[in-house]
Amino acid sequence: MKTQTTSIRTEILAGISSFLATFYIVIVNPSILSEAGMPFSAVVTATVLVSAFGSITMGIYAKNPFVIAPGMGLNAFFTYTAVKGLGLSYEAALGAVFWAGVLFLILSVLKARDKIVQAIPHTLRYAIAAGIGLFICFIGFQNAHFIIDDPVTLVKLENLKDPICLTFLLGLAATAILVVKKIPGAMIIGIMLTTLMAWPIGRWWGDASVINFGSSTLVNYNGLISMPDFSLFLKADLVGSLQYAFLPVIFVFAFTDLFDSISTFVGLAEASGFKDNDGNPRNLKKSLLVDSITTIFSGLIGSSSGTAYIESAVGIREGGKTGLTAITAGLLFLPFLFFSPLLSIVPSIATSIALVLVGSFMMMPLAKVDWKTLDEAIPAFLTMVLMPLTYSISTGIIFGFLSWTLLKLFSGKKHEINPVIIIINLLALVFLWI
Repeated sequence: MKTQTTSIRTEILAGISSFLATFYIVIVNPSILSEAGMPFSAVVTATVLVSAFGSITMGIYAKNPFVIAPGMGLNAFFTYTAVKGLGLSYEAALGAVFWAGVLFLILSVLKARDKIVQAIPHTLRYAIAAGIGLFICFIGFQNAHFIIDDPVTLVKLENLKDPICLTFLLGLAATAILVVKKIPGAMIIGIMLTTLMAWPIGRWWGDASVINFGSSTLVNYNGLISMPDFSLFLKADLVGSLQYAFLPVIFVFAFTDLFDSISTFVGLAEASGFKDNDGNPRNLKKSLLVDSITTIFSGLIGSSSGTAYIESAVGIREGGKTGLTAITAGLLFLPFLFFSPLLSIVPSIATSIALVLVGSFMMMPLAKVDWKTLDEAIPAFLTMVLMPLTYSISTGIIFGFLSWTLLKLFSGKKHEINPVIIIINLLALVFLWI
């Protein structure tokens, strides 16, 4: 394992960058889970506690610069499938999150998750890193309202005369220049600069209601203090969630979080070089244990599953190499138990800039893919493009594995298919069927 040289200043700046790239979850997660009937203010409290607990634990125990927070996609499954679709109460759904975390913990202790990571072909590892990069880039463009919905083509470019779009492009250009010039804290400076440029939107020109929860202004001050709400604490129905009819929900929570976290660890490791002597993500077992425990904590505290965040790449790009980066980000969440209204000051277009730029940095592993060997190139391509196109890291991983196995089988290379890969493919098919 390579020795990591860094400084406390660099690690703290990196932690601030990771926090700024992920803090949106404190607003978005309650917005989604409140539609399941959960109190908005209580979900804000739970989201802050999960993010702080997971990130600080990751930094102290696993010593990796990865932020942990309630996962996007998992919160949507919680609300729209488990509660609204299948009819679980939110208490039972929280119980399902808890039991999914317990299942994670068992798999982690038995090293099953380690074996899954070790079984991922190197080509797919490179593609996972690039796919995550494309995914967070796409999220960034969407959040900035640069790419918008279209009923005919599904997506299209926003009118470049739109104030939001124009401000985003100016901020992106300025931040990219700072990055190219290797200015320390370039991402933070870019986010602050873009926030200042966004202040006039909705006040002197344009309307931000389309992307800012109905508010006509993009940068808002909504007060200073909001007291934490602990009403969801220990509300999980741990017995009711174990009904036979609800077991598929636990399985999907477990399977989705499993592949999201594994692919995030693998992708960040490939893009940053944080690997051990065997070429696997650094301190993998400890990282997976933290992920598992955070999911258990999430169910008990009142949130959907916690997982490693791909936006951690922002802090890594700023020089974060140790657990201090994650600890810093985790500590920065805690004040928002009381000061959550301040989050509205930093607009989505400012943090989106970091996501777009980091997405470009994560393309580097693609140079290692053997594009001339088609049974390697095609699975890598599918893995990479399906993540943003399906809006799911897990889906990209699944079709990457399925196509890799199929092509190896019919190209006379079945000796490369080991038992763990076969099991992964079977689980993938079950997941797709559910």
